[in-house]
Amino acid sequence: MKTTRHTLKLALFALLLCAGLSSQAESIKGEAHDFTLKSNSGKNLRLSDFRGQVVLINFWATWCGPCRQEMPKLDELHKRYKRAGVAVWGVNVEDDSSLADNFLKNNPVDFPVLYDVSSEVSELYNVDAMPTTVIVDRNGKMRHLHRGYKPGYEKIYRQQIKELLKE
Repeated sequence: MKTTRHTLKLALFALLLCAGLSSQAESIKGEAHDFTLKSNSGKNLRLSDFRGQVVLINFWATWCGPCRQEMPKLDELHKRYKRAGVAVWGVNVEDDSSLADNFLKNNPVDFPVLYDVSSEVSELYNVDAMPTTVIVDRNGKMRHLHRGYKPGYEKIYRQQIKELLKE
C-alpha cells in the first residue's frame, strides 16, 4: 500500500495524542482555503459553495481511535444543526478511500465524507493531528481549530456553532 510522508507524520502524531500527551483547541483567523473533493455520495463538494453556512470540517482516518469515537458525535451535530445552516464534513485523509468506505459500512453517518487521498487539502490546512476539526463561519473565515478529540469536545463544538449562527 502506498504511504505518504504526510500520512506517516499524522499517524505518529495520533499515537502521541492517544498516549495522552496533548490536544489543543484554539481560535483562529483567516480565510478558509477553498477546495473541492469527491464525497462518498459520488458528488464533488466545494467549500466556497457553502458560503452562508457554518461548516465544520473534521479531518479523520480509520486507524485513529479518537476519530472513530468522535464520528457518532459529529453525526448527532449534523442531524441537530443541518436545518439551521450548518454543514458537517468528514475529510478522510487516507491514501485508499476504500478504507473509509469499509469503515462507513459498519459505522454509517448522515453527513458527507470526502476523500483527500492525495493529502493536498490536509496539507493546505496544516493538519498535524488526528482528528483535526476546523469550524468555518458563514463568511468563509476559519474561526476555531481543534486538534485531537476527547469525550466532551462535541459540547464545545455545539457552543461554537451556536455562537457563529447568531452572527
